[in-house]
Amino acid sequence: MRRRSVLSMLGLGSMGLLTAKGGGGSSARASAASPSSSAFPFQPVRAPLPVNSDGLTAAEQQTTYREIAVEDRLVVPEGFRSDLLAAWGDALGSSRFGFNNDHLGFVQHDANRASMTVNFEYISPKPWVDGFEEVVGQPLPYAAVVRALAPVDGVIDCTALAAGDPRLAPIRAVADQAMTDLGVGVMTLKRDSQGHWVRAKGPQDRRIDGIAGLENSAERLRCSGPATKVFEAASRQGYDDGLGSAVIGTFANCGGGTTPWGTVLSAEENFQSQVPEPVFADGSSLAPSQRPFLCLERKLYGLGNVYGLAGNKYGWMVEVDPDAPAQQAVKHTALGRFRHEAVAVRAEAGQPLVVYSGCDRRGGHLYRFVSSKTVADLKDKANSRLLEEGELQVARFKPDGTGDWLPLRPDTAVDPFLPSRFDQADLACPVELPNSDREQAVAELFRDDASVQAYRERYPTLASLYRGDGAAMQGAILVDAHLAASAAGGTPTARPEDTKIDPISGDLLIAFTSGSPGSSGGADPEVFQGPEGQATWPNGWVMRLSDQGENGFRWRMAVTGGTPWAGGLGFTNPDNVAVDAKGNLWIVTDRSMKGSAGDVFGNNSCW
Repeated sequence: MRRRSVLSMLGLGSMGLLTAKGGGGSSARASAASPSSSAFPFQPVRAPLPVNSDGLTAAEQQTTYREIAVEDRLVVPEGFRSDLLAAWGDALGSSRFGFNNDHLGFVQHDANRASMTVNFEYISPKPWVDGFEEVVGQPLPYAAVVRALAPVDGVIDCTALAAGDPRLAPIRAVADQAMTDLGVGVMTLKRDSQGHWVRAKGPQDRRIDGIAGLENSAERLRCSGPATKVFEAASRQGYDDGLGSAVIGTFANCGGGTTPWGTVLSAEENFQSQVPEPVFADGSSLAPSQRPFLCLERKLYGLGNVYGLAGNKYGWMVEVDPDAPAQQAVKHTALGRFRHEAVAVRAEAGQPLVVYSGCDRRGGHLYRFVSSKTVADLKDKANSRLLEEGELQVARFKPDGTGDWLPLRPDTAVDPFLPSRFDQADLACPVELPNSDREQAVAELFRDDASVQAYRERYPTLASLYRGDGAAMQGAILVDAHLAASAAGGTPTARPEDTKIDPISGDLLIAFTSGSPGSSGGADPEVFQGPEGQATWPNGWVMRLSDQGENGFRWRMAVTGGTPWAGGLGFTNPDNVAVDAKGNLWIVTDRSMKGSAGDVFGNNSCW
């Protein structure tokens, strides 16, 4: 199998220069062939479209960009090198390197030794099936399952099948292999004689896959924080998996981050593809039958149905200590359950620990967790306990560049974003809230202000929406964090992706990948605007946010995606961001536009 990707790297020192000029001005004139060496720390790979930093005249652009070549390889600038560290199927601990890896958590232990924690996010059925036997070394009964389920359109509730049903064994075989290729991996790295990082087997090497603990209870993950009261409740509205606060596996692991004390946080994002997302008012889950197993040639969903997994135990931030293989991974429920994309950690001695994370969905929110206790020693592994107790807050943005953090606690007033704010921008977007029938788990869509006002009168606080005593109610709110945040008045945003702390200014940088609306929500059109004030903008932004006082903040769009002739900087759909020691901003794109609209930007790239 070939993995098709092209990496275009443009000078990020120039990115800072363009941002300082408002993102639209041209940089100093350079040679026709390339930007000047003084503007960039290296010779950039040419992008597929003209950008301001080229320093080319219109005529030169027409000549230079008349033809472009998209190569089927990883392209890096002259003077740089790329080395393959691991690939799908490589041995890793007692298992294998998984599929579709995402976040990498690099923890350096000394000059010559490090660990790398890797997320394995999802399965792409066609390439996974096509390469499986060659990579893994055994057949996969995928085609047989597709044929067996064809009469029911590929969908079946495995929890309703009799033990002797002939379809169950091949389904389980496919699901077991898919879940093995999801989750988290930890591998050891060392420097070779030339000083390059290479793989080295170590006692820390291991996998925490999608069904970790299914057969061996000692391998199960544990939970911390208020939602444990939900999981351990003696009675509940919904489904009980019988495991208490223990959890089988982790999957949908997307972004993440590394803590100052050397642990790695792994974000469970699109878990709703494998287990039910909605929960009841007490935080309990819908039955696994509500997300049945689906197996088609190009679709593989509902894997949790095969094992009877409880949906409310997925969608959390998972902490892994790379150097402690015997230590259970922990799902920190105080950080909330939503489609976590990434995480940024602010740790200062004598101050509470602060953690930022976004919910990557159209209309998803930006969150901040503030610990109850303070940090003493930044390198102390005991800091992990700070993630167990604190307050989760949601961001409410104001069009004037200010905003505030709203606490998600029982006494918080219900004050949702109003549908009329979408209507004023000619956007047919609903507002998604907890179902007004509190015996129902599925969210309810509201399309007019009058119905929202009636909802507020019926449910004045979050305590009137959720059930439980004390920590159990707080746990229910955190299990349903997205809808609770919507009810509290959190701003619907433009698919927040990566979050990083700028080490120079201390500001938070957030990649918002796309402002296009969806069927169940969209971004606030007064906050997320295109370069000319457009109410929707599909190309995304990078926002700079500065906390002010106890609960306030200021914000501004530091970088806007899009073509330069439309006011963008030449990239689209920013996903991952980083800031180097010189203050240069690095951006990795993840094209999300359908059809040919994004073709002008070429393949995904690093800027």
